[in-house]
Amino acid sequence: MKALVYTGANTLVYRDEPAPIQREASDSIVKVEACGICGSDMHAYVGHDERRPPPQILGHEAAGVVVEGPLAGKRVTLNPLITCMVCDHCLSGRSNLCAKREILSMMPRPGAFAEHVAIPSRNLVEIPDDMSFALAAMTEPMAVSYHAVNLAERALALPLSHARTVVIGGGAIGLCAAHVVASRGGQAIEIAETSAARRAMIERDAGFAAYDPQRGGPGESSVDLVIDAYGGPGSRAAASALARPGGAIIHIGLANGDGGLDIRKCTLQEIAFIGTYTYTMTEFRQALAGLADGSLGPITWSEERPLSEGGDAFAALAAGEVDRAKVVLRM
Repeated sequence: MKALVYTGANTLVYRDEPAPIQREASDSIVKVEACGICGSDMHAYVGHDERRPPPQILGHEAAGVVVEGPLAGKRVTLNPLITCMVCDHCLSGRSNLCAKREILSMMPRPGAFAEHVAIPSRNLVEIPDDMSFALAAMTEPMAVSYHAVNLAERALALPLSHARTVVIGGGAIGLCAAHVVASRGGQAIEIAETSAARRAMIERDAGFAAYDPQRGGPGESSVDLVIDAYGGPGSRAAASALARPGGAIIHIGLANGDGGLDIRKCTLQEIAFIGTYTYTMTEFRQALAGLADGSLGPITWSEERPLSEGGDAFAALAAGEVDRAKVVLRM
């Protein structure tokens, strides 16, 4: 089969690879139709993710058609988070915290930038006949944000409809988070984004207000909910400054784990800081339903490119030459 293979820092090769095999009898083989480029794929591409050593097939935001398995012939999207199903976290509904969790695109599981991928059948969710594969591939990043906003609602002392929200980072996760907040009544939503082209796209196509954090923005201690979709020292410092007493900082991004958080302010002003990782299967299904019925808003800020041109797409993203928040590779 053809696959896009990460072979070293800043290098992807479109080449023939062995077809996937079923690791267990309960596995399915899916013919991939669409797979989105995630920020974690970009981290691996530039050599900053030890969890994805080369050579490796990246990609985990996928949708396609089952060719082997119980759902053969069905159109599906893939929940790439594979868990043990028997530990305390899995049994208590927090499978995303499973100590034995694996994910497509991390060793030992090849990812979905390929013609076919193997995955446990329990991780497949059928999609409506009228739903495009490219939109279905957005389920995974939307589920990440759906889970994050769920945690935010529990932490806040006021409803989202009355909260001022700032999302730091105008990539796919940040925009998905803004869509989820808006779907729950949030109105005062702003997105901090340093790229002028990305800001213009956000305001034009996503309909959210965007500002350059290097040139201003909301005042200090004025924001109820800060969603850090970037996750670096600078964004954590900005989140700390923005959060108002009793507010919440929801940390999704994984750019860099060192520094930035103002622990003293969080303590003295009772600001909740919550790390958030992936989602549960229930949230994954809910995110898919919201995309399918339109209740999470129109996703008009993505673009599609052929898998064979994936190397060029990664290079353009790394160089900041793409204003779209998501690039979906089509087979």
